[in-house]
Amino acid sequence: MKMFSVLALTVIASLSASASAQEHAPLRLLQTIPMPNVKGRIDHMDVDVKNKRLFVAGLENGSVEVVDLQAGNWLKSIPGFKKPQGIAYVPSLNKLFVASGDDGMLRVFRGDTLELMDAIKLDLGPNRVAYDPHTQLLYVGYGGKDAGKDYGEIGIIDAKTDKQVGDVKVAAHPSELLLDHSGKTLYVFVSIDSVVQVVDTAKREVVSTWPTSSKRNGDGALDEKNHRLLIGTRTPPEMIAMDSRTGKEAANLPTAESMDGVYFDAVRKRIYVSGGRENDVGYVFAYQQKDADHYEIIGKIPTKSGAGTSFWSPELNRYYVAAPAHDNDEAAILVFEPVP
Repeated sequence: MKMFSVLALTVIASLSASASAQEHAPLRLLQTIPMPNVKGRIDHMDVDVKNKRLFVAGLENGSVEVVDLQAGNWLKSIPGFKKPQGIAYVPSLNKLFVASGDDGMLRVFRGDTLELMDAIKLDLGPNRVAYDPHTQLLYVGYGGKDAGKDYGEIGIIDAKTDKQVGDVKVAAHPSELLLDHSGKTLYVFVSIDSVVQVVDTAKREVVSTWPTSSKRNGDGALDEKNHRLLIGTRTPPEMIAMDSRTGKEAANLPTAESMDGVYFDAVRKRIYVSGGRENDVGYVFAYQQKDADHYEIIGKIPTKSGAGTSFWSPELNRYYVAAPAHDNDEAAILVFEPVP
């Protein structure tokens, strides 16, 4: 009887500790939204804040999945892509832009009906996109080895007319594009060379090239107030804080394996880094920014097997993680809420 009591108390204490850890985690899982019949790797996302729709690139499924965030269910699938990756929803123009790497296309859909409006032929490898609301220009990264070239390119698209109006040559295929709020500076991550290239958008040329101390910088976020680039690398997996004016590194912390998403929560001064595409369990590493040069890990939140990419919506105060289908589990969007 005494042994049973001790065992019971141990189990209760363990459960209480687990519940307490979940309660104090910086992110709380609110719901899991299944995406039926979506197979393979899932890539980038964007959100329609007003209508609460999430657009999800089903990279290996050849589709863009539309999720109704209000109802908490899958809405529809837009098929016909070859390796869809970059997505930009522009409500002011009522347009959805989707870049697909294996056919070199940037497709344009009506934002409300999701009917195809236009298709812009680029070179092979379109991936990341970044939209500037000041100039109504869309920047699209492509080229490099995907196109059989020893350099990459940033295509400049007039989002009003759906016409390419220029390009910028960069070192190799771009893995990330970060545009500052003014639209004057575009940060281009070149993963294969482990560098950040700084583009002056007025001159349409690279003005600085900064190496990263860790290899394969694939994703990042921008903290403009503190002049910091927050960079996720894969070899080794690290989160680097870099001065966005000089390229000097200020901090290096361990991060998620197979890192595939970096976002900055400016209200709480947190960084969320998701990873796990090649792992049995995915994780989100959460960091607290103490000041521009000091950060600490405040949580390591488990997600799903193979879950890599993510998306942070400050307007909806939600963090979305894309989990691919695995064993008997359907593909899904994990919806997290930040915990104060």
